[in-house]
Amino acid sequence: MADVKIHAGDFPTGNAKLMFSTLTFPWTPGDGFLGKSIQLTELAEVAMASEESVKKIGGTVGWGVVGAAVLGPVGLLAGLLAGGRGKEVTFVAKTHDGKKFLATTDAKTFTKLQAAVF
Repeated sequence: MADVKIHAGDFPTGNAKLMFSTLTFPWTPGDGFLGKSIQLTELAEVAMASEESVKKIGGTVGWGVVGAAVLGPVGLLAGLLAGGRGKEVTFVAKTHDGKKFLATTDAKTFTKLQAAVF
């Protein structure tokens, strides 16, 4: 099981869990007994976040939402490059039905998410 920290988007913010091929989002009122989850096959796009990609998904997720405290004022890629143990990757993901989210996870989990859309 891997942790995926959801920062913003069309899914609840907080700690999501990736187990096998299911990403389960934090429970919020109105989600029902099991909460919201998606299969990795529902992902249409997973890309490392940059200022441009965050602005591109627009509306729901804005660059200002992310904030300098989470991603740093100089840009995302400086401290968030994949590779090596313990590194975190901030990424944007979009589902086939147009929902999107901005999240951070470890490099290994990021690679698994990218492989799911390849």
